[in-house]
Amino acid sequence: MKPKEVLALIREKEVQAVDLRFMDFPGIWQHFTIPAEELTEQVFEEGLGFDGSSIRGWQAINESDMLVLPQAETAFLDPFTAIPTVTMICNIQDPLTREDYTRDPRNIARKAVNYMKSLGIADVAYFGPEPEFFIFDSIRYDQTQHSGYYFIDSVEGAWNTGREKELDGSPNLGYKLRYKEGYFPVPPLDSQQDLRNEMMVIMNQCGLQVERQHHEVATGGQAEIDMRFADLVTMADNVLKYKYIVKNVAKRHGKTATFMPKPLFMDNGSGMHVHTSLWKNERNLFAGSGYAGLSDIAMHAIGGLLKHAPALCAICNPTTNSYRRLVPGYEAPVNLAYSRRNRSAAIRIPVYSPSPKAKRLEYRCPDPSCNPYLAFAAMLMAMLDGIQNKIHPGEPLDKDIYDLSPEELKEVPKTPGSLDEALKALRQDHQFLLKGDVFTPDVIDTWIWYKTEKEFDAVRLRPHPYEFALYYDI
Repeated sequence: MKPKEVLALIREKEVQAVDLRFMDFPGIWQHFTIPAEELTEQVFEEGLGFDGSSIRGWQAINESDMLVLPQAETAFLDPFTAIPTVTMICNIQDPLTREDYTRDPRNIARKAVNYMKSLGIADVAYFGPEPEFFIFDSIRYDQTQHSGYYFIDSVEGAWNTGREKELDGSPNLGYKLRYKEGYFPVPPLDSQQDLRNEMMVIMNQCGLQVERQHHEVATGGQAEIDMRFADLVTMADNVLKYKYIVKNVAKRHGKTATFMPKPLFMDNGSGMHVHTSLWKNERNLFAGSGYAGLSDIAMHAIGGLLKHAPALCAICNPTTNSYRRLVPGYEAPVNLAYSRRNRSAAIRIPVYSPSPKAKRLEYRCPDPSCNPYLAFAAMLMAMLDGIQNKIHPGEPLDKDIYDLSPEELKEVPKTPGSLDEALKALRQDHQFLLKGDVFTPDVIDTWIWYKTEKEFDAVRLRPHPYEFALYYDI
C-alpha cells in the first residue's frame, strides 16, 4: 500500500482516527493518535514530532525531539477501536539530521537486511516465529518494600480440580488439563478453542497469514498460533500485530494473555521457536545435498548461530524470567547443538517436506518476551558471520540429549543460566553485531546498561517469596 492508497482507504471506510505506532527499546509497542484529516501525503515524507525522552532506553531530555514517519505498507484497520481507525507502524528519525534513529529497533532490523544485501550473500531473509503464550482468567501481583506476591488462576488449571465451584460460581465440572498434558486435547479439556479461533480470524483480517492454532503443552491455558513466514522486517511487524490481537481478544472476553516465558512453576514455559532461511534470486540457499538436505551455506549459518548463541540469548531471551524457562526437563533447548527432528537441540532441521523450498533452520532458544526486530536482526548477523567465516558447527547430535551420560553431557555447550550471564556473553562477543553499523556500540552499551540496572539488579536485590519458606526459621 502506498500513501495515496492509505488516504483512499481512509475515505472509503470513513476512518476517523489514525494510530501511529513504534517500538520502544526493550520491546513494547507505543502509540499516539491523530484525527484522520490530519494525515496527508506530506506527513509520510516529513513525519510528526514527539518527545523521545520519555521512551524507555532512548535519548536524554536535552535531545528529546524526534520524528515518526508512518510506513504506508503497514496500514491496517484496527479491529478493537470504538471509531474506525487506521493503524500504521512508523520509523523514527532525528528531526535535525533526518537520519534514522540508531536506537529505533525497526531501523536496526532494516539495517541488518541492507547489510545482508550489500554482502551479496542473499537478497531476502525469511523468518517464521512460533510465539507461545498463556491465557489466564485472572492475575494479581504486587511488589513493595515489605511484601511480594503473584496469584494466577485459570478455569482449566490442574490446581483447580478440587474446587467446589468454577471461577464463575457454577459447579466444578472437572476437565482440567494435567501438567504437561495440554498438547492437542479436544474440548471440553481444551477450553479456549473458540477464543483462539477468534484470534486467528482477526489476525487474517489484519493481514497476517495464519497456518494453524492449537493448545500448547502446559496446563492453565497455554496456546500457540502459527503464522506463515515473511521477510525479516515484515515478520517483526507481524509479531507486534500478533501480540496486540492476542491480548485484546483475551481482554474482550474477560481474560488476560501474557507472553512471559515462565509464568507457571513445574510446567512448560512459552518459547518462540524461529524458522529461518536465506534466499537469493528466488532460490533457497539453505537447500543442498549435505546433512538433512542442507547446503554448506546452511551449515555455516548453523555454525554462526551456535558460536554466538550465548550472546544472542541477551537479545533473544532478554528477561530474568527467560531463564526460568531455559532449564532442563521442560523441552527447553539449554544444550547448544543441532539435529534433524530432535527437539531437544537448540537448532532443529525440520524434515516435514523433501522440497528444497522447505529447507530451513529452527532456532529454538528465543522466547516471546524478546523485541522481534532486535532478535531477528541479531540472528541474521550471527548467520552472516558464520557464512562469511565458514564456521562449521561440528557433528550433529541425533539422539535424545537427556539420555546422554553425565560425561557426554558435559561436552555439550550450554545456554547461559541467567540474564546476567547472557549480558556478560554479549559484552564479550558483539563484534559480529557491529558489522555494517547494524548494531552500534551505543545500542549495545545501552542495552546492557538497561537490562542490568532496570531488570537483573532490580530482581537480584529483592527478597524472593520462596526464600521465606526456605530460611525464615533459621
